[in-house]
Amino acid sequence: MTATAPAPSTARTAATASLPRLLLVLAALVAALFTAAGPAAAHAALTASDPKDGAVVATAPAQVTLSFSEAVALNGDSIRVMDPQGKRVDTGELRDMCSGSTIRYGTALHTGLPNGTYTVAWQAVSADSHPVSGAFTFSIGAPSATNVSLPSQVAGGGPVGIAYNIARYAAYGGFTVLVGGAAFILGCWRRGAGERPLQKLVLRAWVTLTAATLAMLVLRNAYTGSGNFSDVFDLSGLKAVLATKTGASLVSRLLLLGAVALFMAVLFGAFARKVRGGDGSEEEAKDTSDLTFGLAIGGAVVSAGIAATWSLSEHASTGIQPGIAMPVDIVHLLAVATWLGGLAALLVALHKVPDIEREAIRRFSRVAFVSVLALTATGVFQSWRQLGSWSALTGTEYGRYLLVKVGLVAVLIAIASVSRKWTGRLAESTVARTAPVVAQRDVSRETEAAVTVPPSAKRAAQLARQRAARESAREQRVRDADPDRAGLRRSVLAEAGVAVVLLAVATLLTGTEPGRAAELESGRAVTAVPNRAVKITLPFDTGGPNGKGTVRIGLDPGRVGANTLHVWVDSPDGQPFDIPEVKVAFTLPAKDIGPLPLAPDHAAPGHWSASGVQLPLSGEWRIDVSVRTSDIDQTTVQKTVKIG
Repeated sequence: MTATAPAPSTARTAATASLPRLLLVLAALVAALFTAAGPAAAHAALTASDPKDGAVVATAPAQVTLSFSEAVALNGDSIRVMDPQGKRVDTGELRDMCSGSTIRYGTALHTGLPNGTYTVAWQAVSADSHPVSGAFTFSIGAPSATNVSLPSQVAGGGPVGIAYNIARYAAYGGFTVLVGGAAFILGCWRRGAGERPLQKLVLRAWVTLTAATLAMLVLRNAYTGSGNFSDVFDLSGLKAVLATKTGASLVSRLLLLGAVALFMAVLFGAFARKVRGGDGSEEEAKDTSDLTFGLAIGGAVVSAGIAATWSLSEHASTGIQPGIAMPVDIVHLLAVATWLGGLAALLVALHKVPDIEREAIRRFSRVAFVSVLALTATGVFQSWRQLGSWSALTGTEYGRYLLVKVGLVAVLIAIASVSRKWTGRLAESTVARTAPVVAQRDVSRETEAAVTVPPSAKRAAQLARQRAARESAREQRVRDADPDRAGLRRSVLAEAGVAVVLLAVATLLTGTEPGRAAELESGRAVTAVPNRAVKITLPFDTGGPNGKGTVRIGLDPGRVGANTLHVWVDSPDGQPFDIPEVKVAFTLPAKDIGPLPLAPDHAAPGHWSASGVQLPLSGEWRIDVSVRTSDIDQTTVQKTVKIG
């Protein structure tokens, strides 16, 4: 049989040889995704502050307060207020002013602060475990120059942020393969428990998840704090991490992974021996079914517990309807793991185990279909919860990542449909065709066992290499003997490639600000005239001779704080109109501020200007322009503009 078996084709050999290269390309793509994503975006938005960003206040405030869109964790050093020379002027006393749904914190300031521009820098950890930070300025009396230089690196960024995000991705990947691989064995192919390639796959996934969880635990203090690797060795910082919700989740995950180790010992030990060495009797079948049922229940409980360590500390634990979102998120994670992790196990089985039964592949096809249904249902709910509006789907980073994820899922489902076709075309005589080869392998093993004279160490090593080469060649001949099986293997490989990228995008989603919070934060920062000055034109008529004309106003940059004002007056024919007097007043009716009068300087014929025009708060400001064309002819025209 060995002599007459057809040699593998050059194309198939090349395809097999290119597998490591494909994996390297996928790894490079994942790394590129992480590099492009940058640090995790803020998840808790700063919704208000007192004083406001850019505000000019007449007297020094007693405290600075910050309001957030969701719960945050802060300490006495989280809010820092610095004078123009960079000296801290806050007392370090954190004031918790939260009430109901209002999330507000503050810090007291020293008394007797002089005039000038003050900088407020803050850093916190949002309820979904991600660090957030920011800074703004306000002025007492009038703006001034400041020597404060704010750090360019945002919270959660830099090398520590990259390392932490890599560990997060590795944790998701390890969980997916661990749960999916075990589910594939128990639910689709019990004999796989005794196959070495599948054992290695699940064991390596367990090691990856455990190592990634430990890395996240030790990096957590530096990730949410200074961003320096030296803080990894700060035991007091590690103790503080253990007291947080995220630290407790990571420790719980490690404890559950200890239970998973016992689960794997039974799965690959007693269960594998029962499946491979059974005598086919009814009693033996009952024992196997009972053990399978026990392993399935125990594995499901532990898997749900590990999934809960993400759900209880990240997106699902905060925002609207967390009581529904957390169990939905657990189901979502388990569905993803069952589908994509089972896909990885199937790929390994098709590549390394030549005699996998067609029925096992069909079972996985059905399991994958149910997983996709669960994934779709839970994904729709999660998308609605995190986006909140259709505009967030294209107008926020979270929405754009979600569109990419949906597109990749669609591609994955399309490739999976091709795999289902290959599954249906597999030859009915799978077991019959592979039985002689299996028998040959067993005979070969018996012959080797019958050798009583041990060879020399050098000869033994040579024989071992020859046996490995024969085994590899035999497995490849069996794999390539069935074109349907080879086609299925290629389509599953394509599925696995897309799944790697999909998992990377899903991980980026967990580190990206949800659409609801992003729109809330952007709505707070939007101005009526972003990135350009306020420019308005108003006609006037004082009622006297030569009393008609047009007044043009320019306010640059048109933001809260200092502005430069220009007023041009034109005659009806468009020429500069040099009238006797122009006055301007600013009023903010919503805050009962104003009118703030201003008499601009005459700069040129028909042109008046003023610098340092202070607008202390954002809102709908009314601009009143009084023009006088003679000693008795005067009128006032007005226009309301939004100042951010």
